[in-house]
Amino acid sequence: MLVEGKAAPGFDLAADAGGRVNLASLKGAPLVLFFYPADDTETCTLEAQQFSAAALHFKAAGARVFGISPDGVASHCKFRDRYGLKVPLLADEDLKTCKAYGVWTEKTLFGRTYMGVERTTVLIDNTGRVARVWRKVRLKGHVEAVLEAVEALSSTQGNDRA
Repeated sequence: MLVEGKAAPGFDLAADAGGRVNLASLKGAPLVLFFYPADDTETCTLEAQQFSAAALHFKAAGARVFGISPDGVASHCKFRDRYGLKVPLLADEDLKTCKAYGVWTEKTLFGRTYMGVERTTVLIDNTGRVARVWRKVRLKGHVEAVLEAVEALSSTQGNDRA
């Protein structure tokens, strides 16, 4: 389970734009990871669109934002292109990162129990430590709350504005 103030689990994931993204290369600025269950589903689409709409605000606050799901890069590319998403999407097909961040959990829908991604957002500070965790995310006001937390973190850590 993630603990605020502790080091964030490392990751190395394939990105929709090609190449790989890893935690070690992102230190030095705040990082927002939003974990979502699947590409091209209603709530996941709205969440990705909301983070995309705020992408310039996160950049101005000095933060990078990434969406992570178990879907593959090809699925992410279709999803990104279909909705004009402006945040990079990372593929966690082997679920290592989802499990390390504690978002791969038992879920129940219509009486059926299954394993899946719990919609979660994690804010990591410029040193690679977990600054804040939002679990079982509800979308209304969520992106705004995350942006406020990033701005507060940036002001206390003295990050340069991008």
